[in-house]
Amino acid sequence: MTNVSDGDGAELPRATAGQPAVALEALGVAVSAGVPVVLWGSPGTGKTSAVVALSEALGWPAEVVIGSIREPSDFAGLPVVEGGTVRLAAPAWARRLADAGRGLLFLDELTTAPPAVQAAMLRIVLERVVGDIKLPPQVRVVAAANPPGEAADGWDLAPPLANRLVHLDWTVDAKQVAQGMAAGFPQPSFLLPDEPVDATHRAVAKTAVAAFLQARPELVLQVPAGVTAASRGWPSPRSWEAVATLLGACDNAKATSEVLEALVVGAVGEGPGIEFLSWLADSDLPDPEAVLDAPDEFTLPSRSDRAFAVLTAVVALAVARGDEQSWTAAWIVVGRAAESTPDVAALVARKLASHRPKGAALPVQITQLLPVLRAAGLL
Repeated sequence: MTNVSDGDGAELPRATAGQPAVALEALGVAVSAGVPVVLWGSPGTGKTSAVVALSEALGWPAEVVIGSIREPSDFAGLPVVEGGTVRLAAPAWARRLADAGRGLLFLDELTTAPPAVQAAMLRIVLERVVGDIKLPPQVRVVAAANPPGEAADGWDLAPPLANRLVHLDWTVDAKQVAQGMAAGFPQPSFLLPDEPVDATHRAVAKTAVAAFLQARPELVLQVPAGVTAASRGWPSPRSWEAVATLLGACDNAKATSEVLEALVVGAVGEGPGIEFLSWLADSDLPDPEAVLDAPDEFTLPSRSDRAFAVLTAVVALAVARGDEQSWTAAWIVVGRAAESTPDVAALVARKLASHRPKGAALPVQITQLLPVLRAAGLL
């Protein structure tokens, strides 16, 4: 594997012989963004070695926890009486990660873990708590699972656990494996950006997801009826939040469209994921930074979903910057929007008014929306 720079210092893993390229890149983005991810693949396909190699390249400790040989108490903690009170003693692997302050927690053989163990794992993925220990934010969670039909005494993932993970398919190319066996498999190397999602990219990504869900509200929550489908990615407010985080990380790192597709589909499922990506491509939204740099030249899109997306992105970026110049420029954009779409303009104006920089003068455009802002208690 070689490292390919995006030109701004952020680099993503690129695969060499025997490694699934898109899955490796997507894994790197998810880990850098702090989004829990699960690798789906047959036994013996190198999932564990790739995660261990990632931790070695980062200089982080890795703790491999095999679900099939664990008990619920290994995650919930063992009750211990001390001084007349009961505490939940965390296992040694959790203490080591907490002491290190960062690392990779690799939950292996997830589908061979019985439902009771999966339920105990759920708290780790959701709350990052093991016994009485809270894992630091820099401890990232990666899991691996075999399809239930290929796992000994396999279970499908419980829907609450599945919905907290981004699901990536880990495939192996026969030709690459043959080449690796003949010439040797190179050691994977990873170099991830220190700041995967800055405030600007995060704000713009969230507004894009919000605009899409406003246009397609029926996709906000769709719990699959079948057990097997519910054990993979499906749309919920939580998984759409993960999409926004991953979209910002991909944009910041200039990841390929294939990597973005793998992550979005892995979070919300194939149907909703492809529809979101198609909407994103067709919307052709202007760069909010360019809009703030030249607000007088901006023309509001005629489509309501695009207009909402642009306005929310511009306001989110101005709020993230926090300076008077950006705040004033955003008001110029909102004021022009109020002439044609006053309802949308009023919605974003409330957020903009509530984040007024200290000492910033009220722009003339605010007079168009005074009744709305006074009703909201912002003026």
